[in-house]
Amino acid sequence: MNVRNLKVTDHFKGLLITTVGVLLVVPDSLFVRLIDANPMVTAFWRGIIAGGFILAGLLLFQGLSGFKGILKSGKPGLVYTFLIGSTAPAFVLAVTNTSVANVVFIFATIPVFASIFSLIFLKEPIRRNMVITIFFVLIGVGVIAYGSGYSEVASWEGDLWALYVSVAFAGALTAVRQVKEISMIPAIPIAYIGSAVLIGLFYLPLQEFKQDWYLFLGHGVFIAGATCLLTLGPRFLSSPEVSLLILLESVLAPILVWLVLGEYPGEWAIAGGTLVILTLIVSNIILSCSGER
Repeated sequence: MNVRNLKVTDHFKGLLITTVGVLLVVPDSLFVRLIDANPMVTAFWRGIIAGGFILAGLLLFQGLSGFKGILKSGKPGLVYTFLIGSTAPAFVLAVTNTSVANVVFIFATIPVFASIFSLIFLKEPIRRNMVITIFFVLIGVGVIAYGSGYSEVASWEGDLWALYVSVAFAGALTAVRQVKEISMIPAIPIAYIGSAVLIGLFYLPLQEFKQDWYLFLGHGVFIAGATCLLTLGPRFLSSPEVSLLILLESVLAPILVWLVLGEYPGEWAIAGGTLVILTLIVSNIILSCSGER
């Protein structure tokens, strides 16, 4: 096999792994909707089960040696672990308190916040293309937030939790870029399980688990699989390709919840979300054509 064929194979592998990872994360919001439990109980089992499966996989393939790297990650590693851990309950609170469409459309703004944090903490200039992107994305988010006041399934409270998840995840991505030479995958189960343990100090999760154990288990397994695949797949793709594939969740998740539960997101959410997604698609196409990765 020549080098050219090898590159094509690696690219296809990246597309396949990343696409499957995105498809596994699409039902995340639906699971939260289907589970009849306190949001913090849902967050507890989501963290314990997903974190447990990822931890088991790491121990199976890498053993304890896989955790040595994160001990050297210092402050950026601590920031990454804390922020990732905090997004677990925040996500459940977001989906519980506003429409799924609002949540995933707001999540699509993560690249915008990542660019802003990169400017502040890594001193990386924001390209003109990204400045224009930020402008239109913020308009789209504003439209979504405005529409929450006119929707029965959306609220400002949930929108703010979704916005926090976007900001926290962007911050985590920025922190991990400061320790590029260290694999932070072992920090993910620590973050998930640590967050769940803190929740368990204030809530009793066993009763709800007996009632909907299969939903809790499925939820955790899907998240664990999505997390692993979305960590592996992007290694073989450019940043614009990864960003465009991840935007699939913003399109498919509201459709899935709409089909299963009949949750119509509302005209304002659709309009604002469409503006956000189209802006990011155009931005990533321009970035791809410019040759930047």
